[in-house]
Amino acid sequence: MFRMRRSLLTPLAALLLSSSASAVLAQQVVPLWPHQTPEPAQTTEPEADVTKPTDALISGHRTARIGNVTKPTITVYAPAGSPGAPHAAALVFPGGGYVRLAWDGEGVDTCKWLNSLGLTCLLVKYRVPEPTHYPDNYADLEDAQQAMRIARAHAAEWHLDPAKIGVIGFSAGGNLAALMSTHPDDDHVESTPAAPDVNPKIDARANFAILGYPAYLAVPPSNRDLNPVYTPNAFTPPTFLLAAENDRSYGFNAVVYYRALLDAKVPAELHMYSAGGHGFGLHPVGMPEEHWTQTAGLWLSSLGMLPADIHRPMPAPSAGAWTSPNGTPCPAPPAPLAGHVDTTAAQQIDPACW
Repeated sequence: MFRMRRSLLTPLAALLLSSSASAVLAQQVVPLWPHQTPEPAQTTEPEADVTKPTDALISGHRTARIGNVTKPTITVYAPAGSPGAPHAAALVFPGGGYVRLAWDGEGVDTCKWLNSLGLTCLLVKYRVPEPTHYPDNYADLEDAQQAMRIARAHAAEWHLDPAKIGVIGFSAGGNLAALMSTHPDDDHVESTPAAPDVNPKIDARANFAILGYPAYLAVPPSNRDLNPVYTPNAFTPPTFLLAAENDRSYGFNAVVYYRALLDAKVPAELHMYSAGGHGFGLHPVGMPEEHWTQTAGLWLSSLGMLPADIHRPMPAPSAGAWTSPNGTPCPAPPAPLAGHVDTTAAQQIDPACW
């Protein structure tokens, strides 16, 4: 039995959430493990924003990078307006190499986009740093499974359709989304001290998956073969993949996973862009993948994940410009200057036009 607990935000959390308060409002912050985490913490350092001045921009703006997460949580961002009928939702896993979490650029930005489509965003702050990955280390999979079970346990309270809860992840978070797509039934957590907080009768599988430039899926150094750990199976949901061809480190991960999805006859889409590198986020202004969320919105609509009163995002026939879910045209952002990232343009774009 899961018990809802409203949490007072730490100064760091308040700062992170206030940066986008005009677009989304975090309604509830729920601890994943109210009593204790399944494994001991990997650090004694306090949770902090570990962003450095040299860290890359995401979607043209700075993003907080949270480190030393030892008390994982799920933050609920509900779409504006009356709840209406139960609707779809997604767990969101920001990337960061399992060392930190790109909280704004791959977390809060994703919540803005999902809310604009009428979906609830469940932003997962999973444990980092973690020195190894599954199956040598169960921590992050346990956090993801628990987040899904909490979401379904509170489906009525949060106005969610428990049969329409997916996973969205970027980079290492994309790896975690793939792990949730293939091993939602792993029961290791039931043998840990956190077992009393787990309800194994609640299904942890995802109903759809979006993987943005996923990492660690392919076997190095060639990255031409899928790590067998991530072999698609009966649990694997319809999947949307995106990456850039010039992502020298992890770009081919999306390709090998897509090939495995095809072999397993799992419905899937792969979108490979000519440029963008790694970590381009939700709306990289002036890049080939600038409007990838529009394509993903169409895909979610095809799965029946968008509310009935949300218009399918479609190009305006006159100028080829995108329209927002409410049917209004989206203005084209100004072209960035050569060698310069136009952060102002990125910040002014209506999330509904993503």
